[in-house]
Amino acid sequence: MFTPTRTAALEALDRFAPTAGMAYAQGRNFDLPKTGTPAVSLLSPYIRHRLITEKEVLNAVLQHHSPKDASKFIQEVFWRTYWKGWLELRPQVWRDYQEALQAGINRLQTESGLRAEFDAACLGDTNIECFNYWAQTLVKDGYIHNHARMWFASIWVFTLRLPWALGADFFMRHLLDGDPASNTLSWRWVAGMQTKGKTYLATPDNIETFTKGRFKPRADSLAVRADALPSADHPTPSQLPFPTTPNAELRTGVLFHEDDVHADHLAPVPDGQTPSCSVSFAADRSPLEVSTPVLTFAETAVRTAAPVGATHAGNISDVIDWARANDLRQIITAYAPVGPVANGLDKIEHALKDDGIAVIRKMRAFDRLCWPHATKGFFKFKENIPDFINKI
Repeated sequence: MFTPTRTAALEALDRFAPTAGMAYAQGRNFDLPKTGTPAVSLLSPYIRHRLITEKEVLNAVLQHHSPKDASKFIQEVFWRTYWKGWLELRPQVWRDYQEALQAGINRLQTESGLRAEFDAACLGDTNIECFNYWAQTLVKDGYIHNHARMWFASIWVFTLRLPWALGADFFMRHLLDGDPASNTLSWRWVAGMQTKGKTYLATPDNIETFTKGRFKPRADSLAVRADALPSADHPTPSQLPFPTTPNAELRTGVLFHEDDVHADHLAPVPDGQTPSCSVSFAADRSPLEVSTPVLTFAETAVRTAAPVGATHAGNISDVIDWARANDLRQIITAYAPVGPVANGLDKIEHALKDDGIAVIRKMRAFDRLCWPHATKGFFKFKENIPDFINKI
């Protein structure tokens, strides 16, 4: 379904942009994959890896629609931005998720009953037809409709009563657009941990309506209550890091990674003389095995984005060897928000510190504009969208 190149991303954007107004608003909640092209954009894997940027997507849509007519789609773009900013200001929530995931994995190793139920859910071998379809489609295609993701997560948590972090990890291992912020915080929202006490309950009527009868779950097959899972209070928002200016006099290399593969904001480097390297951290999205489609998409995306002649690193050690072999004094790379890529860059920076090689992470103006406003709920953040659009 998705070719991991910028050319394919731009072509997909061109196809979708004319339909981003009323057609999107009216059809976006329907999961109808077998009735032709769905109303959704199918841009999320490209935006997640920034094969195309949010600014490019918004500009393309606004060439065809007014901000009012395309408001539903524009809000969806900014939901992703809001989630990223919210987690960036509260990195402890990501660490809490990782601890919950490890606790879930530990339980799988000691509780045979839980292991059997978990395996059945991941294989799509339950007594819930729609859930089985979504699980198998996710593994096969690396993608399912956003509304289906909400139903799936609700059934996982409240009907199957499986640990929520294991479900979030199942998505991270298989979604081509698996994003640490959007995925983690969306699962938390379904479970009543993100907006305290507010849960999402998948119901037979809602599933039947928005699949237009393709699925008709029995009334007794799904949970009828969704009690919020316990969770800690949200941490106090932190501050974004101050921007760091590269030293133009130092020997510089450029590192490309899958969180921002287009990386046009790294200009004026690289040029033909600038050492360049690409690396993917997709295998670190989970302690469990990450799917081959996810690994292939991320690695291909970052490799094709790097300049001709770039070194393609297989792991962190290869990046360190590349930096030392090219006698670099600083590495410029795109800023990576909270998640596996940021963790990988931390490891690289730590390993090269004694060599006197700095790692400069350049944050996009779009992120620096929007993320500081993610201090409260989305609806407070949404008030700033007209100003964001004017400024970008």
